[in-house]
Amino acid sequence: MQSIPQLAADETTQRNNNIILGSKLTAKPNQNESWISPNEDFAFGFQQIQKDGFILAIWFNKIPEKTIVWSANGDNLVHQGSVVELTKLGSLVLRDPTNGTDVIWSAAVSGLGVSYAAMLDTGNFVLANNNHANLWESFNEPTDTLLPTQVLNQGKKVFAKYSESNYSKGRYYFIVEKGSLVFYTTRLVMPGQGNIRYWPNNQTPTEDDIQLQLVFNQSGSIYLQEQNGTTIFDELIPMSSSNSNHSNGFLYQRAILEYDGVFSHYVYGASNSGGWSRVSKSIPENICLTFNANKGPGVCGYNSYCILEDDFRPSCRCLDGYTFIDLNDKIKGCIPTFEAQSCHEDLEDYKNFNIDFVDYLNWPEGDYEVSSSMSEDECRNACLHDCFCVLAIYGGENCWKKRFPFSNGMMDSSVKGTKTLYKVRKANLTTTTGAASKPCNNKDSKTNDQKTLIVIGSVFVSSSALLNILLVITSLVFYFRLSRKTLVTKPNQPIPEMNLKNFGFAELEKATNGFKEQLGVGAFGVVYKGVLEMDSNNDLVIAVKKLDNNHMVKEGDQEFKAEVMSIGSTNHKNLVKLIGFCNEGQRRLLVYEYMSNGSLASFLFGPSKPKWHERKQLALDTARGLFYLHEECSNQIIHCDIKPQNILLDDSFTARISDFGLAKILNTGETRTTTGIRGTKGYVAPEWFRNVAVSVKVDVYSYGIMLLELICCRKNVEANVEDDAQIILADWACDCYEAGKVEFLVENDDEAKMEMEIVEKFVMVALWCIQEDPSLRPTMKNVMLMLEGSVMVSAPPSTNSYKC
Repeated sequence: MQSIPQLAADETTQRNNNIILGSKLTAKPNQNESWISPNEDFAFGFQQIQKDGFILAIWFNKIPEKTIVWSANGDNLVHQGSVVELTKLGSLVLRDPTNGTDVIWSAAVSGLGVSYAAMLDTGNFVLANNNHANLWESFNEPTDTLLPTQVLNQGKKVFAKYSESNYSKGRYYFIVEKGSLVFYTTRLVMPGQGNIRYWPNNQTPTEDDIQLQLVFNQSGSIYLQEQNGTTIFDELIPMSSSNSNHSNGFLYQRAILEYDGVFSHYVYGASNSGGWSRVSKSIPENICLTFNANKGPGVCGYNSYCILEDDFRPSCRCLDGYTFIDLNDKIKGCIPTFEAQSCHEDLEDYKNFNIDFVDYLNWPEGDYEVSSSMSEDECRNACLHDCFCVLAIYGGENCWKKRFPFSNGMMDSSVKGTKTLYKVRKANLTTTTGAASKPCNNKDSKTNDQKTLIVIGSVFVSSSALLNILLVITSLVFYFRLSRKTLVTKPNQPIPEMNLKNFGFAELEKATNGFKEQLGVGAFGVVYKGVLEMDSNNDLVIAVKKLDNNHMVKEGDQEFKAEVMSIGSTNHKNLVKLIGFCNEGQRRLLVYEYMSNGSLASFLFGPSKPKWHERKQLALDTARGLFYLHEECSNQIIHCDIKPQNILLDDSFTARISDFGLAKILNTGETRTTTGIRGTKGYVAPEWFRNVAVSVKVDVYSYGIMLLELICCRKNVEANVEDDAQIILADWACDCYEAGKVEFLVENDDEAKMEMEIVEKFVMVALWCIQEDPSLRPTMKNVMLMLEGSVMVSAPPSTNSYKC
């Protein structure tokens, strides 16, 4: 395979779109003044990413997200009124008026004689001379993103940004070195070694004279080759993973080193089917397991652990009893919310601690003591009685003790036979003295309260009558405040006005056999199967959602209250029923009825596909449940995360909507709300990305995507298809409907082909649901009536007037 040749002169010049010397752009809020490529796919200019913080950038211009692919001043944002100018002398400079005449950034031009600038259709911004030779180009100065036709030469680095919204240089970078593409972390520098490599684990050096380059070709392949183009040295992302050509207008592509150190390849439908979709395995495939330095904070920071999510991105979590140092930057790690164990033996502070556990979790490095031939109980007790022990790793009759700070935590199903036994103070109270903390409702606490009253009462002996009266009033107020405080901090509190059972943690731990059988993992916790012993001798099978401590201080606590309030007040055959809850200290759990047939995702995308009549019924069931949430509840509820994984199936395969963890409850009379982006990629409505108020119509959009999946019995994005026009389901459905070829969507389904009128009606309803303009989408009531056949379905607008 040959290297990508230099761009042809007609593409480089783009004379009609050249930016002449003396041109300038000014940073202004809510204005999109920019230099745009001829095909309008890319723009160069200012984006406002903070209240008064602007970044000079290149972005995808036609999509709602305006995804940035290059930036000049991520480490030094500029203010309103800042100017980027292509000067009369041919320099491209960025100045901030608040810093006087100082240049914030300038393009390092190679040579003299810049005649013009151009924003090319490839996403490359260039400075060129009269001979149309590029003297500077953004492709040679990448930030965190590569685009098709871009080549990264040996020695060039690509840095991840610091966080999702912070474009300064972050914690990771990769570089083309002799023989390989190598990924490093900037978080840990070892003497004599420099930055620590985290991928690949093993590297075989090549001959010194071989010069390599990383190529991202037009077809979607990303590979290493010799600079003479004669030999492919390493194909990192093969062509078959995307196999699409941007020139046909069907897909945008980008490859990005994410802020969490993962290198991923994404595609975007030109007709906007819900955002960027990853179409290949990431590099590394599991950074949680790949990053194994024996020192430093690891992927997620000290005292936290890493788990790989469904999108192959790492998620950082804290143990129960710990909280993130910074919720806006979780990679900084976690800190305990309780005081450390005292080492004074006479205090016997170990009695104030419990040992909790988490399966499949390991901190493989940094133990200070190892014991063998131990049982799990012996390991627990050894850590409990050791004031230096914060947690212990148990597996294979070995016990590894850890102390603060522990690092490089990783959770994965491959870590079998290993569990983390961690110490947490009972009732999780943080003391302010050196003594051990006491639960606020124990005998010592009551005794202290009584002693306080006795001391106050003793003053009566030597006081005047008026003073005594004042002291009596003060004592009573003080006593009732103490009593109220004791009441408020009691564990296992009920939530008022909820007809739900209030479980104790020990009761649920017993019911789940120590949280042994895991049913699934959600955004805020893990779901376990359990059995409750009933008085009637008929045991009740339950599903217990155990909220983890990731967001327990803010988001998790809000999620818990939202779920209890919303689900507890609902009653519909197409919703999962909430049986009860546990609200004991920082332990918060939700108890649901058990759904024996799993999720719609498992049923729909599993090896045994559901029949057409079953899929029709599941679509109707879900529509009825959403209609109830939107229009029949006392408080209108936006689910925010409708997808097959959140639709469960009961004994009779009736669809039940579950997981209200992301629900936004609207007050009476309120129909729109503003909140952060919620939901799952591929199902998220476009308005989430526009910083505007959202309504129940975001659920309608998600339902429309899921309805297409039900019709076609496939996922909304599938990279491994024969025809690249079928990769994104919504786009393919639009094309088929416009061409009058809806039967292609159910080509291998004989039962569905017998009811093509109904299939076409369902497709039309789905296309109405995924209109880009929320006002054009029907309500769930109308969706339900259209699917039932009670209301006629009109033809949705053509693809020229809307985006799916």
